[in-house]
Parts: sequence; structure tokens; C-alpha cells
Amino acid sequence: MTALLIRDLRLAVRAGGGFGLGLAFFLLVAVLVPLGVGPEGGTLGKIAPGILWVGALLSCLLSLDRIFALDFEDGSLDLLATSPLPMEGAVAVKALAHWLVTGLPLTLAAPVLGVLLYLPASGYGWLVVSLLIGTPALSVIGAFGAALTVGVKRGGLLLSLLVLPLYVPTLIFGAEVVKRGAAGMEIATPLALLAAITAGAAALLPFASAAAIRVNLR
Repeated sequence: MTALLIRDLRLAVRAGGGFGLGLAFFLLVAVLVPLGVGPEGGTLGKIAPGILWVGALLSCLLSLDRIFALDFEDGSLDLLATSPLPMEGAVAVKALAHWLVTGLPLTLAAPVLGVLLYLPASGYGWLVVSLLIGTPALSVIGAFGAALTVGVKRGGLLLSLLVLPLYVPTLIFGAEVVKRGAAGMEIATPLALLAAITAGAAALLPFASAAAIRVNLR
């Protein structure tokens, strides 16, 4: 599993699978929103939690089709399906690799971009916490969508349509954590729900993804 993780990380970096692309898109969102909304710090500060979370979500979405597509094209996915490593484990490793090259860099960059959106100082810590807890769910859910569309020609649009509705709860509770944290309000409930979504996705979706891959490989 470690070898598979290292291999996927190398492929993601070499093929432009998310690291630079996701960060660039995230930066563009943070730069363009003030241009469209206006430079008023009060207005930007109010919408900053939602904008940062939407930017992170869309940045993760950009590279989802690469999770299984490259392995399907070169036949590696067939080898994984017949290897001693359970397909559920392979899916989990690939979701982890996707998070390491997309979700984790976005989490680390988010406070810097929060400055551009006048995020209140009390919200920076909760922004990092919410993204650290919530972005793994985006990768696992994205891996499920990628498994459903593996082998489909030009399946990127279909993948987006499948995954975006499943991302909505994570977006809502993640942005709510930052919003409440910035306002000094109680954040236990949305934070617990966000963690529950991530835990539930990590526990269940690798099995569903593995089943979808087996069906598509037949």
C-alpha cells in the first residue's frame, strides 16, 4: 500500500494531477471575488468563509477524473483488481494520495488567501481545522464518483454532476464552522457533523467505489 501511495503521488506531480493546478485555481478565486464584489472589507469578511470553502471544493474537483483514469488507460487498474491488495484498500490509498496533493496544500494555503478576503482574525484557526477535517471527505467522495465514471469517455462533466450534490453537506458545515468561529459563536455542532461526514465517507465509500470499479472492468 505504501508503494502504491508513493507511485500515485509521483504520477500526480508529473502529470499535473492537482498540486499546482488546484492551488492556482484557489488563488484565482480569492483574487477574482474581491474584484467582482468590491473592496469593502466588511462585505468580504462576511462572505469569506463560504468563498474559501467553495474555492477549495472546486479546486479538489479539478483533478478527480485523474484518480483512476490513468490507471485505466495503461491497464494498471486491471492489475490492481487481480492483485492481493483488496480493491477497497487501493481506493483508500488513491483517495489519500489525492488529498495529499490537493486537500492538504489547499488547507495550508487557505489562511494566506483569507487575508485577501478580509477574513476576521478569529476565523483563521477554524478555517484550517474545518478544511483539515472536511477535505478528506471531498477526496473520498470524489474517488467514488471517479469509480462510477471510470472508462467513460469525456466523463469529466458527468463526474462533476455526480459529485457536486454529494459535496453540499460538507460545504455547508465546513463554511458554518468558519463563520461561527470568526464570530466567536459555538462551533461544536457543525464541527461534529463535518467530522461525522468525513468518518462516514471514509468508512463506507471505499467499498462502494471498489464495487463500482469491478462492475466497470467487466
